[in-house]
Amino acid sequence: MRVLVLGGGVVGVTTAYQLQRDGHEVVLVERLPDVAQDTSAGNAGMIAPGHSFVWSSPRAPWILLKSLVLPDQALRFKLSADPRMWSWSLKFLMQCTPARARANTLRKHQIAVYSQSVLQQTLADDPVAYDRNTGGILYFYRDAASLQAGIAHMQILAEDGQHIEVLERAQIVAREPSLASAAGQIAGGILCPTDESGDCAMFTRGLAEVCRARGVNVRTGVTVQAIEAAGDAVTGVRTDQGMLTADAYVLSLGCQSPFLTRPLGIDLPIYPIKGYSMTIPIGNHRAPPAMAVLDEANLVAISRFGDRVRVTATAEFAGYDTSHRPADFAHMTKVARDLYPDGADYTRAEMWAGLRPMTPDNLPIIGRKRHRNLWYNTGHGHIGWTMSHGSARLVADLIGGRPTAIPVEGLA
Repeated sequence: MRVLVLGGGVVGVTTAYQLQRDGHEVVLVERLPDVAQDTSAGNAGMIAPGHSFVWSSPRAPWILLKSLVLPDQALRFKLSADPRMWSWSLKFLMQCTPARARANTLRKHQIAVYSQSVLQQTLADDPVAYDRNTGGILYFYRDAASLQAGIAHMQILAEDGQHIEVLERAQIVAREPSLASAAGQIAGGILCPTDESGDCAMFTRGLAEVCRARGVNVRTGVTVQAIEAAGDAVTGVRTDQGMLTADAYVLSLGCQSPFLTRPLGIDLPIYPIKGYSMTIPIGNHRAPPAMAVLDEANLVAISRFGDRVRVTATAEFAGYDTSHRPADFAHMTKVARDLYPDGADYTRAEMWAGLRPMTPDNLPIIGRKRHRNLWYNTGHGHIGWTMSHGSARLVADLIGGRPTAIPVEGLA
């Protein structure tokens, strides 16, 4: 079967890879000059089933309200006249009940755990270099009350099989000596030893090369303009370089996906949530981080990619704006400097802002809707790197008519 995959981020490339493994003739199109140059370029780099909690939680509405007056909130809401933002925000708020948050978190965790197993199989079959770090991820807290609340909160994942270890301050410093100078700021933490990290963009480019070597036609610099359909079938995709046709189509265009489906009468509940990151060279600094950590008080994530450090923070409801200023990175820079004063050359940080394709329930859209040959694999939100491998395998199995390893009911 000839399959056309729309989108060259980590979700699109992993989908192309899984489809090619199944023997399909695969064409992948991406509007930018190379794969992984958009959302996949600047994420935290964490493969984190141990942090599969949904953002649409009972705490979220209060945090968003506070962000209207307090500048350093992890979730920020910017007032806008965009009716799509208000419609999406209402759906988001409807998911913020304790029952919905719990159900969505467990579903998200199931996808994340499955996805990590698919990644491990992929690497066994086709080793790809991406500064992988399998030392676990540490989620630490700044005071005893927050630590106890975090431990209680983590039980939902622990009861679902997630391996966790509660660490005292001294144990944290023993595992991560570079935090020694900041030990007084840390009350304790939770280590998820099976979580891992690595450069998502580097992985995606490497896997794209594997795909090319196996015959996948990876076409970059091609902009998708419209999906053409007749009745219950897609007949082709119009691009700025002509029409492309296939037997089946997979939509993996993240935040751009809704623009292509609206003319088909399908309103995908995806809205961009802006995130910020910095990539900082270590240089000759002597105490860089060795493992990935998340400061739960500030929701600042810090990962080590070889000779670089990646710092990420903030979820901003700001529409499709990707602009940024140095002031937007001041808080995360301060957090990183306080934790790792000799960890990197902070004066040489590369600053980035990008858009996460979020759904109201924080679950990806996987499967078919009204067109029998149009498949969806999009809307992965803030842990697309974590869920990409599993969702790609699920879509490949659906297209191939095989049973899926985990349930997909309701994800479409």
